[in-house]
Amino acid sequence: MKKIIQAVTFACAMLGAAGIAHADAAHPKIGFSIDDLRLERWARDRDYFNAAAEKLGAKVFVQSADASEQRQIAQIENLISRGVDVLVIVPYNATVLNNAVREAKKAKIKVVSYDRLMLNADIDAYISFDNRAVGELQAQSLVALKPKGNYYLLGGAPTDNNAKILREGQLKVLQPLVDKGDIKIVGKQWVKDWSASEAMSIVENALTANGNKIDAVVASNDGTAGGAIQALAAQKLAGKTVVSGQDADLAAVRRVVAGTQAMTVYKPLREIATNAANLAVQLVRGQKPAFNAQMNNGFKNVDTLLLKPVMLNKQNVDMLVKDGFYTQAQLAGK
Repeated sequence: MKKIIQAVTFACAMLGAAGIAHADAAHPKIGFSIDDLRLERWARDRDYFNAAAEKLGAKVFVQSADASEQRQIAQIENLISRGVDVLVIVPYNATVLNNAVREAKKAKIKVVSYDRLMLNADIDAYISFDNRAVGELQAQSLVALKPKGNYYLLGGAPTDNNAKILREGQLKVLQPLVDKGDIKIVGKQWVKDWSASEAMSIVENALTANGNKIDAVVASNDGTAGGAIQALAAQKLAGKTVVSGQDADLAAVRRVVAGTQAMTVYKPLREIATNAANLAVQLVRGQKPAFNAQMNNGFKNVDTLLLKPVMLNKQNVDMLVKDGFYTQAQLAGK
């Protein structure tokens, strides 16, 4: 009997060491690794995600990489060592996490890529808004206002795969007009870390190079849009040169109301965060999430859930109040 007990104890220890069957389906542990919680957008995602996960009986451990790929890798390793059942990751650099993901998979931990697709990694699922559609909405909105003229393409971070998908969507709309001769792309540049200050500097240089003759700036998010509009304002062009954005940041929505930013793209964060929490818990519980697409990340075709973005301009900005995203007082700057 003693030998049998020892054998069973040893077998259990070996199973635990291999990371097998450690998942608690009733109360899953979720590691949520976020690019940079200093940005308003991600703080909202975190809060909505936590609320949804807790309702499902899960416990969430949140880490912020503060825009450092090395810090994010170390934090993911820490979450693996803490025995989480599933990792949900907003990658700072989509190309450097394959080793960390490999370690998670060895420990039988499910991995979900949140909003940004991790490349060349064996992830289990991806959830995002349709970023190609976001790029199309940005370009379509500006073309409706400026069907002809000089366009500048202000991209996102070169480390973010979404920035490239956005550009694909933008060019799907713009390229036929470029070929036709109605639109001329007078410059394009990626913006490191989606930095507003760098975006401002880039647009300042672009204005100088083009004698201030820029009719539209296709800015890929609200942060870069803000930097672009600062540069335009210095040349008394704010509101004359049309500028796109995305994320419905409060400052950007106020600019849309004021008329200095033409539009932003609203991605209901409660929707993506709630769906992501549900998806993560379903993976731990062995259930099948309701995927509606697949995205190739260079390693495999990843099961994907794509959500629909919404174009916001001055005419429909009140949608944010109806959704409880902002109050009327916040939009008014009170």
